[in-house]
Amino acid sequence: MDYVEQRLFRYYPEDFGALPVRVVHMDLIFDVYDGHTRVVSALTAESLDAPLSSLALNARDLAILRVECAEYPVTHTYDRKAAILTVAFETPVPPRTRFTLETETICRPSSHVLEGLYYDGLCPGGPPTQITQCQQWGFQRLVPCLDDMTAKCTYTTTIIADNGYTNTISNGDPVGPRIPCAPGRSIQRYENTTTPMAPYLFFLGVGCYDAYRREFEYPDGRTFTLELLAKPGSDPEGAERALDILADAVMWVHLFTGREQYRDREIRQEIWRLTRVRDEAKRSGDQETLVETRKRLAGLITKITPGYAYTGAVYREIAMQNSDFGGMENVGNTTIAANRLMPGPDTTDPAFEYMIRVKVHEYYHNENGSEVTGWSPFEIWLNEAVTVHIENQHHAFLFGEAYSRLQTVLDLLDPAAGTLTLDRGAGSMPIEPDGFNDPNDLITGVTYVKAPEFVRMIETLMGKETFAEGLARYHDRFRHSNASRADWMRCMEEVSGQDFSRMAAVWLKEKEYPVLAVTRTYDPEFRRLTLSYRQNRSPGGRIWEFPFRFALVEQSGRDILERTVRIADEEGEIVLDDVDQPAFLSLNRGYSFYGKVAYRPPEDELYLQVTRDGDIVGRFTAFLALADQQMLRLLKDPEAEVSERFTDLCIALLGDDRLMGEAGGQFLTIFPSVEDERFRHRYRALYDARQKIYASIAARGEDALLAIYRQAAAESAPGRSASLEAEAATIRRRQRKNICLAILATLDSPTIHELLFGQFEEATNATDRLTAFRLILESSAPKRLEVLKEFAAESSKNPVAWESFLAAVAGSDCDDLVPILQRIESSPAFAIEQADQQRALYGRFALNRKRSLETDEGRTYLSEILRRLAPINEYSTVRVLDAFAFIDAMEPEHRVPTVAVLADLLTSIDPLAHPSVYNNIRRFLLGAPEAARAYEAEHGEIPGLKRT
Repeated sequence: MDYVEQRLFRYYPEDFGALPVRVVHMDLIFDVYDGHTRVVSALTAESLDAPLSSLALNARDLAILRVECAEYPVTHTYDRKAAILTVAFETPVPPRTRFTLETETICRPSSHVLEGLYYDGLCPGGPPTQITQCQQWGFQRLVPCLDDMTAKCTYTTTIIADNGYTNTISNGDPVGPRIPCAPGRSIQRYENTTTPMAPYLFFLGVGCYDAYRREFEYPDGRTFTLELLAKPGSDPEGAERALDILADAVMWVHLFTGREQYRDREIRQEIWRLTRVRDEAKRSGDQETLVETRKRLAGLITKITPGYAYTGAVYREIAMQNSDFGGMENVGNTTIAANRLMPGPDTTDPAFEYMIRVKVHEYYHNENGSEVTGWSPFEIWLNEAVTVHIENQHHAFLFGEAYSRLQTVLDLLDPAAGTLTLDRGAGSMPIEPDGFNDPNDLITGVTYVKAPEFVRMIETLMGKETFAEGLARYHDRFRHSNASRADWMRCMEEVSGQDFSRMAAVWLKEKEYPVLAVTRTYDPEFRRLTLSYRQNRSPGGRIWEFPFRFALVEQSGRDILERTVRIADEEGEIVLDDVDQPAFLSLNRGYSFYGKVAYRPPEDELYLQVTRDGDIVGRFTAFLALADQQMLRLLKDPEAEVSERFTDLCIALLGDDRLMGEAGGQFLTIFPSVEDERFRHRYRALYDARQKIYASIAARGEDALLAIYRQAAAESAPGRSASLEAEAATIRRRQRKNICLAILATLDSPTIHELLFGQFEEATNATDRLTAFRLILESSAPKRLEVLKEFAAESSKNPVAWESFLAAVAGSDCDDLVPILQRIESSPAFAIEQADQQRALYGRFALNRKRSLETDEGRTYLSEILRRLAPINEYSTVRVLDAFAFIDAMEPEHRVPTVAVLADLLTSIDPLAHPSVYNNIRRFLLGAPEAARAYEAEHGEIPGLKRT
């Protein structure tokens, strides 16, 4: 029998239309207690062109106490199951008439539903901290409302809460001080009247925090306050560093974004430098330097047109210990995962980079997302993709374009959870999907990686300056309102004169990506080079359009020429006349399009390209192609030897100071993956082949690797550097050192064990220590379990260290992994309600497919994880399910047992209570028809799958 898809989503585009009223203002009073909050709301709205007889408000899990309208008496009914409060006007509201609807309700905080109002720890000796998360439909868990992205309005918020809270916070600026209002209670009022705000951007928080502040000063002298609210007991030095990083982000957005960001770059760089001089003078009290620098800045800023400037009096970052997301913009109040809010001794290098990224990302949302907001959840990608695009520019500014772009390319290509991999999996959705079960379904790599790559392709075709003009036009035209992707595209087309409609229709509405097959011929008589290309069609049979950047390169590495062309047909030729024959081609430079190039040059050309290409992505993809050849040889013949030429290349690349200084040790990434579809999902075999390559490199170049390791160790300064640019260089050096260590660890000898223990015990930073720990755990070192026990006890004392520890163990490869994880789970330190611990332990183990899907004990444990997690956190559960994206491509012996995990879970999940989990399981099973049929042949029909 053939499977056919039922309705796989709860929500489709047709479910989002125009609102029945125009929302004007909400006046809210929150009377907060430990177990409940009483909310009084006055919602002012205006009817449209017709009389209004009733109004349906979103209201989820609320106790409705009172519904009134002074101007027009009302009755109401509450459908709790549908989460709709229907208000009927006894006399219809006339057209174009304002009215105010008053409600009094009760909402109750949750300990594990991380939406609406929920608990986020305890105040020391006091009441529980409570915060909100409203993306996308959490506001309706607080108060009856029109919980729609187009319901943008102004707000006044009054918070009545326990005096034991150090902070009571909402959007906008405080109206006067917090004052007593009853025994043991106080009242604080906020006004958010400058920027109309979508409901999902609302924030309420009552809690105990360590508060840190600093003044931010623009080059023209305008100021506002940056505030950091950290968990109690935080490190003041780390908080000060976090505020400096945030200030850098705010200044960078002002100087290096906006309509004219590419003009007067030297002046902008000088302003950037001088603002740091000025801030240091303010900090040290050097009045002479302060006065002189302010004078110079005031003159220079008049010579440029800067970008966005913040409009509020306070911009606040708030630590949230428990959240499905690393950060969430809320006008004036950004929540950031407490483990990523500020740097500390337990912050790893990737976590430090993430911290830099999340700060500029959430801040830039003030302009792109808050001031200009997408039309519906189907435009979440637009809010996020443009913001990530700017975030990537900021990261490249600090870390270097080569390093930053290579990091993104690695994120694209990662075989475990890379976007290109998952984009072809059974659970993938387009950038603008046909539907969704919960808005959180849209918070994926497609939104945060593929969609920004689409934006980047548009920029490449337009040119950077023209793109900046188009983005500025978009922000100006739709400021304080909503915009669709058609609105965004129209702005880009107006300034560029190009038509992107056909390109957008495919990229935004279809899954997967193009593979461009390229061949070359050269006619020496006419000095003519011809590139013939052919691309695959989209799953819907349409032609992809994208920019293709390439170069012809001579033996020395000098470019003969470089071109960017727009590919818009299924096949064609690019003819280049009057050119010398190149030594090699550099294709898809800078990863100019989201997809892959199928090009098979001679091996000698690949070796030449790895060492000579001026484009870092070209060098890396050539290296990957050579690694792929070695991997495939070992998969076909496990007894084969690794090429000495390849191992020598790896040693030489690690020894290349210039390359490592520019790209970092990430350049030597060898994925446990191959392009050959026959082997792409044989996880154990792939991992073992990669380890054999590492072992061959180590055996052939042990002395050289040890020398490189020691050099990099000596150059890696302890602690964090003063400037972010200096810290970026240190991170690149540490990467180089630790890839050497990982390669050497495959020797698994007493000498190497000693090296591992030495780094573990003497490390001055979290990255070095965690790297050594993981390698010890995977080794045969006699004391590995002792180290595990001691490091677990040590890490459990700090949430940042504990998260890193859990992820390191769950992603490791050792035969006793499942028993180790079960012991960790049973420890008092593990809290299954905490989303960061769910992601670190369960999410990382699930993607460790050689253990989670290819062993009996791994599948049993994964099944237990899913059963426990689904009732607690649906979003985390759906992310764990990503491990099942390629069941049909797995080796036959593993397919039926893997389907069994999903089939058993499907029978125990309530589709109404957990629609995202239930429907995603169905999607993965429908995406693996061969495996599902094999399972049913043995075990009978799978309930929940409809058949023809």
